[in-house]
Formats: sequence, structure tokens, C-alpha cells
Amino acid sequence: MQRILVMGSSGSGKSTFARRLSDMTGIPFVSLDALFWKPGWVASDNAEFGQRVAEVARQPQWVIDGNYTSNGAGQLRRDASDTVIWFDLPRRSCMLGIMRRIAGSYGQVRPEMAEGCPEKIDFEFFRYVWTYRRKQRPKLLDYFQGLRADQSLVCFTDRTQADDYLKQIALRRSQASIH
Repeated sequence: MQRILVMGSSGSGKSTFARRLSDMTGIPFVSLDALFWKPGWVASDNAEFGQRVAEVARQPQWVIDGNYTSNGAGQLRRDASDTVIWFDLPRRSCMLGIMRRIAGSYGQVRPEMAEGCPEKIDFEFFRYVWTYRRKQRPKLLDYFQGLRADQSLVCFTDRTQADDYLKQIALRRSQASIH
């Protein structure tokens, strides 16, 4: 694993997982939210965002956190990746995740977010997460259809599976350092 996409609904735990995976492996962490948003929650235009993503995708290693599949940057990342990790968690888990996140970091800029974009209560965002499984999940399933045979797709349906996955990576790394 050298070029890893971490995808799924907001609130699923994908950003936390991606940062932990990056810390464990030394592979650079990249947040698509940090590339997309400008201060004050201003969206980048598609060309600007695509250029930023292309610069990252050319790098030899990365753990990229986020979805953004609807523009050319999505296909570029998919084609360059060797592993896709998908958080396919139930709605209730994701809704609880965003509520905990807001409660814990309201008014602060989270590490994976762009400068000038503090955590806030956003009902449109709640609606996005609430309808994610019905509206966004099918788009991700279509996106995954474009994976090649040499690419891995790992799916987590709960956070415990993600934690166990990281424990296995840590175990393999510690065993490799012993030998």
C-alpha cells in the first residue's frame, strides 16, 4: 500500500482512520476537504481543485481522505491508487459521528480542514449525511466498478473493523522490524 484512498460518509471515522494510518506507515496524509475549501467555507472551482488533486496524485505515496468523485479528480485518484478503503457504516453511526465531532470541536478548525473553516452546525450538511446511503453510496459503488484487478478494495461496516485493521498493520510492522 503506497497510494491509499479512504472514502465514505462524513462522520464514519474515515479522517481519523486516514490520519492514524498515515502516522503508522509514514505515508503522507492528504485531506480533500483541505484542498477543496477556502477560508470562510468558500468552495474551489473544479479546475482549481482538479489541479490541486493532480499535484497530489502524482506523488509516489499518499493517504487521501475524502470522496469528491464527480469531477475528473475522482477518476485520476482512483486510477493512481493501489488501495481503496471504504467506510460503509450505517446512517446512525455517521450521524452520531458528526454530532460528536461538532460537540468536540465546534468553532475550531479541525486538522483535516482548510484554514478559516471552523466546525459549525450546518443543517444542509446534516441532510447530506442523513441521505448519504440513498444518494451518495450508489455513486461510490459505481466509482468502485472502475477499479482494476490489481487494486484492493477494503470495506468496513463498523469502526471496530477499522480499528482491527490498524492493529493488524501495527502487528505486521512490529514483526517485520524484529526480523
